[in-house]
Amino acid sequence: MRIHIALMALCFAGLSMLGADNVRAQKVGSTSMQFLKVMPSARGTAVGEAYSVWASGAEAVFWNPGGLADVGRHEFSLTYVDWLFDARQGAFAYALSLGNFGALGLQIQYVDFGVFEETTNELPYIIDPERPGMTGRTFRPYGYLVGISYGRYLTDRFSLGLSAKYAYESLFSEKTVENVMIRQGVYDNVKTWASGILFDFGLRYNTGFRTVQIASAVQNFGPDVRYAVESYPVPLLFRVGIAAHLWGPVGLLQGGQETHRLRAAFDIFHPNDYAQQFHMGFEYEFMNILALRGGYKFNYDSDGLTLGAGLNYSIGGVHIAMDYSYGSMGAYLESVQRISLRVVVP
Repeated sequence: MRIHIALMALCFAGLSMLGADNVRAQKVGSTSMQFLKVMPSARGTAVGEAYSVWASGAEAVFWNPGGLADVGRHEFSLTYVDWLFDARQGAFAYALSLGNFGALGLQIQYVDFGVFEETTNELPYIIDPERPGMTGRTFRPYGYLVGISYGRYLTDRFSLGLSAKYAYESLFSEKTVENVMIRQGVYDNVKTWASGILFDFGLRYNTGFRTVQIASAVQNFGPDVRYAVESYPVPLLFRVGIAAHLWGPVGLLQGGQETHRLRAAFDIFHPNDYAQQFHMGFEYEFMNILALRGGYKFNYDSDGLTLGAGLNYSIGGVHIAMDYSYGSMGAYLESVQRISLRVVVP
């Protein structure tokens, strides 16, 4: 009973926070380390990122550490993200079952923002009539994240988890730039990178009614990070989700066959640099081998339709899954594509 009350209190507090934040003005571009909002997992992004409930095992470390408790003996996840323009991201996760003591998770993410041309307002570059301000040099910004997670079941229906992460982002090839004018007439050396310790908290609850589950997660809780002479908050993300089987032997809709399953999920998503957003996704699975997925992300400037597919196969008891996802980014940006490999050793 105490767990149920705590769960309801957490969800109520989260929804209250969502309502309070929703009346604030949007703060687009006010946070740093935007790569923390680019989610790994082709399966999760194919269903419109409505994944706070379905994220389990190794992939839970990216979305909701409360799902980490639902893991095989060993589990691996690898994802490659072909992001906007020539930016690319790679992610690795590993989960280890500790039996009755829960599960441990590890994650590593690396993002390459591509090659940028250096510009300046100094002489003689600024008066170059053909390429004003261009130095001819290039640089390649990057960022990475490493983290450790722990999750466990407190009852047969309720699990929770937490993560501690170290995030780093470099905006230039050199760690410091010397003799920069930081205000009128004042020059100093400034650093071009920032880092910070961040925390995630998450929970998942099986309601006991058919296959209905709910989940909640807070991600990237931590202090502001400092570049040069200014400090900026990191993306603080809050998710509340619900998911269930719609069709199949345990679906909400009576009937169905064992070989056909249709699931649906819905998440309320609230970042600290934008208004409240909504994620909805569906997954159809045939004979536990082929999965077709689709979703939509509401109240975004460019994101919208998501699609994907997955293949599942077992060899000697080892479960292997290969997933692909496509995300539309509107008329002016390219699409985002992800490929994931998941391996579960029971």
